[in-house]
Amino acid sequence: MTGQALRTMAGPGTPPGDEQPGTQAQAFRDAMALLAAPLTVVTVLDEAGRRRGFTASSVTSVSLDPPLVLVGVGLSSSCHAVLTGAREFVVNVLGEEHRDVARRFATHGIDRFAQGGFAAWDGTGTPFLPRATVLLRCRTADVVRAGDHDLVLGTVLETRTGDPAGAPLLWYRRAFHTPVAAPPAPA
Repeated sequence: MTGQALRTMAGPGTPPGDEQPGTQAQAFRDAMALLAAPLTVVTVLDEAGRRRGFTASSVTSVSLDPPLVLVGVGLSSSCHAVLTGAREFVVNVLGEEHRDVARRFATHGIDRFAQGGFAAWDGTGTPFLPRATVLLRCRTADVVRAGDHDLVLGTVLETRTGDPAGAPLLWYRRAFHTPVAAPPAPA
């Protein structure tokens, strides 16, 4: 992004760094809303063996050797302490049929597992969504503080994939979306 684009985001005629704090944060949130992201539900067991989980769009691959993924979790998240202190977790990559699951796991103050649909990983008991597009069972490798989030690095121990023809569920412009195939290029 060019310096001009940054000035435009900050507001016409406002030099970068001179914005009101709320204005800069809102401009950043608005810009990030234009970045389409796959939706996941990250699941974990707390120390008492209770199932916990949350919807996350800040999940990405980091390394192939060793296989690592990164999950961003807000410091104010109800699952923050559980995820950052867990030995392992599962990243459940959602498909278009999982809109209700994504919405439920983004809702505060409810039992997110009450409606069922989850199983326990053999040998660990970590909850997972059997019909997820992709399942990544991870061992926590590191936790790195980054602003108002912690970045949890996970070593991928096991991968399971679902229907490769299924459409992914994306978060874009603060709403759910699924991609559509682009028309063929003109000859």
